[in-house]
Amino acid sequence: MARKDSSARPTDRTGRAARPTDRTGRAARPTDRTGRAARPTDRTGRSRAGSTAAPTVAPKGRIRKMIEVYKFTQATEPSTLPWMVGAFLIPVIVLTLLTLLIFDSLWYGLLVGIMIGLLAALTALARRAERAAYSRIAGQKGAALAAMQSIRRGWNVEQEPAQIDPRSQDMIFRASGRAGVALVGEGSSARTLKLLDKERSRVARLLPNVPIHQILVGDGPDEIPVHKLAGYMTRMKPTLTKHEAGEVARRLQAMPNPIRQAIPKGIDPQRARPSRRALRGR
Repeated sequence: MARKDSSARPTDRTGRAARPTDRTGRAARPTDRTGRAARPTDRTGRSRAGSTAAPTVAPKGRIRKMIEVYKFTQATEPSTLPWMVGAFLIPVIVLTLLTLLIFDSLWYGLLVGIMIGLLAALTALARRAERAAYSRIAGQKGAALAAMQSIRRGWNVEQEPAQIDPRSQDMIFRASGRAGVALVGEGSSARTLKLLDKERSRVARLLPNVPIHQILVGDGPDEIPVHKLAGYMTRMKPTLTKHEAGEVARRLQAMPNPIRQAIPKGIDPQRARPSRRALRGR
């Protein structure tokens, strides 16, 4: 009798080598040495998922971001640390003394004072960081627009300047809200004042009954620093309703912009195609 080959692999109905199956009869998945399902690999033997996946960057923690903000602020505003220490110590000392005098115990006031002091120190850091950021852009063209864009609500700030001087590049920015129309100019030069008066007359012809405010941004007398511009405009007394402020904003948007009109109309030289007849010659 012929002996059966013990090394022969089992075959299916078609005669091919049968795949190993699990208890349920399904094809078993290949496993690694630990018994877990093995990941598919390429020809080089590396994992496909590892070869195609992009490297992930670990997000920065909040404490690390605060440290970076503090370093940036301290480099520009050296008085940041004394302000933070004072903002932390004042509520701690006051609340501790009050609880000691009233309840004859300092622990409750100490714990509450520490929490309030930390909040006050972070608030002081945020204010000084904002001031440091504005101090870096102070004196540059468009710094007033950056400060106006930081206003969260109450004003509709236009992204394009309303007036511009082609020589000195002095610009007038415009915003509208419940307080009326604000015309903001950078510096107090004669050209800036002339542009302000010109834009004021244009807006007054379109909106005769709307208050118009002229604001000069700078460090001189009767001028507002850049870091105080947003707060100054926010504190303006509202004189219009929400419906009237929306109507004023729509009229100002429909108002023709002299900067756009100064651009000549016609064929764009970058998109113009040369004449083939002219290239071949008549």
